[in-house]
Amino acid sequence: MTASTAETVPHPNTGSSRPVAPGPAADEGLARRLKALACTAPLHDLDARKANLAGEYSTYAMAEVALAAIDLVTLTMDFDTGADHDQIVARLQPRVAAQAPGRPAEEHERVARWVLENLINVGSVDRGFRAVYGTFGADGAYVRRDYDFKLIEEVPGPGGTVYLRTTDEAVNVLVGALDTDVTSAQIAAEVKLEVLISRGRLADAQLAAEQARYRTVQYAETLRRALEATRRDVRAVDWLRAVPDMINEALDHVADRYRHENAILTNIRKARDEATEPEHKRRAAELVDIVKDCIRRHTQLQSRLLEAGPLFRAEQDRQAFATPVARAGLDLYGQLLAPLLPLPVERASRVTDAFFAHGTGLRTPPAVRVGDLIETLLTPPLEREHLGAEMPEPDLIATPEDSRFSEAQLEAALELLDLPHDAPRRLSGLLAEARRRDPELPYLVALLAVHAASPPVGTAYRQGEQRLLFAVDDGAELDDPEFGGADLIVGAALLDAAGMALDRTVENTAGKDEGHRE
Repeated sequence: MTASTAETVPHPNTGSSRPVAPGPAADEGLARRLKALACTAPLHDLDARKANLAGEYSTYAMAEVALAAIDLVTLTMDFDTGADHDQIVARLQPRVAAQAPGRPAEEHERVARWVLENLINVGSVDRGFRAVYGTFGADGAYVRRDYDFKLIEEVPGPGGTVYLRTTDEAVNVLVGALDTDVTSAQIAAEVKLEVLISRGRLADAQLAAEQARYRTVQYAETLRRALEATRRDVRAVDWLRAVPDMINEALDHVADRYRHENAILTNIRKARDEATEPEHKRRAAELVDIVKDCIRRHTQLQSRLLEAGPLFRAEQDRQAFATPVARAGLDLYGQLLAPLLPLPVERASRVTDAFFAHGTGLRTPPAVRVGDLIETLLTPPLEREHLGAEMPEPDLIATPEDSRFSEAQLEAALELLDLPHDAPRRLSGLLAEARRRDPELPYLVALLAVHAASPPVGTAYRQGEQRLLFAVDDGAELDDPEFGGADLIVGAALLDAAGMALDRTVENTAGKDEGHRE
C-alpha cells in the first residue's frame, strides 16, 4: 500500500480527485490491528520453517506448541522469579508427544526446545522481533514504521541463574487483544466470569477465568518493571504523580477484586457440589483452582504495592547519598604533552601509541555473515575526490563583547596583585587601593583573591609555573564598605623549579634501575 492508493473524492469546485487521508482515530485503530497481527507472526512462522528441520516434522502443529509454551511460562513465573528453561521444555513434551505418539522421546524434546528457543528468538542479536507497518502522517503521506517486540525474554536471577518471563505482547497473544487497559480488562473478565457461572456455562467460564488470571499477571508485571527501574535510577520513574496514582488505583482494584473473587469462589463451589454430571463437576473443580490462584496472585500484588513506597524512599536515600567513585584525574598537559615535547619522535610515538590504544575503548567487530561478506566483496568501490568533498564556507558572526571588565581593568588588577614573594598584603588594603584607581576595580580584585584561596598548586607545579598567587584566612574580619567576610592575606609563592628538576632526575634514575632489575 502506498500513498497513491489512498481513497480519492471529487473536488466540489473543479471535479478533480484529491487524496483523503484517514482520520487519526481510524489510523490508530489500524496500527493497533497491525501490531496485533505482528505479535502472532512468529507463531505462524514456526509452522512455515519446520520444513527446515532435519527430519519429518510436518505432523507437528508448532503454533499450538508455542501457545502452550507461552501459557506455561506465564502461569509459572512469579513476581520476583520466572520460569526455568528446562522445566518448561519438560512440561511441553507431553503435549508434543500427543501430536506424534509413535515418535521417539528425543524428537519430542527437540521439538519442544526448538519452539521455546524460537519464541525467545535466540538467533538474533537483541533476541527480539521486528515488524514493519504503515501509517498516514499529518500531511497524508504514507509512513513506514518499525514495531519491535518480544514474546519470551530471559532475565537474570539470583546466583547467576536465568529465568524466562513473558512480555505484555505475549499475554496479549493469549487473550486476543493488544495494548488493552489492564484494569478495565480485568474487571470486564471477572464480570463475564460471574455471569457465565450463574448461567451454568462452566466451559466458557473456565476460559474467562484464565483470561482474568492473565490480566492479573500483566498488572503485576507493570509494577515489577516500575520497581526495577527505581532500583536502577529513581529519576527514571515518575514517583511524583504517575506511580503513586497507579499504586492507589491498584490497591483499590485489588481490594475490590478480592471481594469479587471470593463471591465467585463461593458460587463455583456451590455449582461443583450440586453438579451431577462428572464433566460438570470436573470443570467446576478446575475453576476453583484457577480462582484460588487469582486470589493468591492478588494477595501477593497487594503486599508488593504496600512495599513500593518504602522501597522508593530507601532507594532515594541510597542513590542520593552514595559515595561517588573516586577516580584519579589525568592532566594531559602536565603528564603527557609536556614530558613528550622535548623527546624525539621515535621515543614519543611509543608513548602516544600506548596511550591512544588504551584510551579509545573497545572496538565492536562486525558480524561476519556470508550475505554481508558477498555484498561487501561485490560492491564496486566509490570514486572519491582526492581532497575530499568541498567544505562549505562558514557564516561567521562576531561574538558581542559582554564582559563586565575590560582588558585595561584586568591588567590593573594583575598589577596590584603582582606582589613580592616576601611581602604579602591584606585584602582590605588592596581593595582600598583599587577603589582609588577605578570604582569597578575592587570587584575584580576581590574575585581574583577569592579564587587564590584554593590555588591549583599541583597543576601549576606540573606545568612549570614559576610563581603562584595564594590567599590565606587568619581569622581577621574584613572592614570594607562594599564587601564582607574574611580579610585574607594575599601573597605570591615561588615554585621550586630546581626541586622539579631534581624530582624528574630521581624518577628517571628509578625507572632505569627497575629496567636493569627486570
